[in-house]
Amino acid sequence: MKDLGRLSRGLFYEDLPVGTRWHSAGRTLFEADLAAYVNLTWFTEELFTNLDDRGGNAIAGRPVPALMVMAVAEGLVLPSMERTGQAFLHTEMDVKGPVQVGDTVYVGCEVIESRLTSAGDKALVRTRNTVKNQAGKVVLIYQPLRLMKCRPAP
Repeated sequence: MKDLGRLSRGLFYEDLPVGTRWHSAGRTLFEADLAAYVNLTWFTEELFTNLDDRGGNAIAGRPVPALMVMAVAEGLVLPSMERTGQAFLHTEMDVKGPVQVGDTVYVGCEVIESRLTSAGDKALVRTRNTVKNQAGKVVLIYQPLRLMKCRPAP
């Protein structure tokens, strides 16, 4: 298994055999991030918008929506697809625990599927992206399938 460490460039299909791993930088989620997400998406559930009446909430504290966490995670792994990622095709997502305003998230990626398309000029690559908070607790796992470029012929 090859560990590429923290990346700052796009990977081609040939760089991504099954078992390859890498990780992202960290990103702290702020109140402003939550407000921007709620306003952008109209995600107006009171769990995220009402600071006064918190007694009946299933999650204590100041949680952020899981889809926001996944969106931030995608931003963190973007350097690994810079100019090589072609399309986000599908994902499966499993929420493991809440993320709160003030938490810092990190993403670890592992290639779990990698194959050429039937045309042979692009590839399908699926990763298991594990999002952890600053305490190292897994909060989200998602498995995106992407269309990726192959390395150009010399």
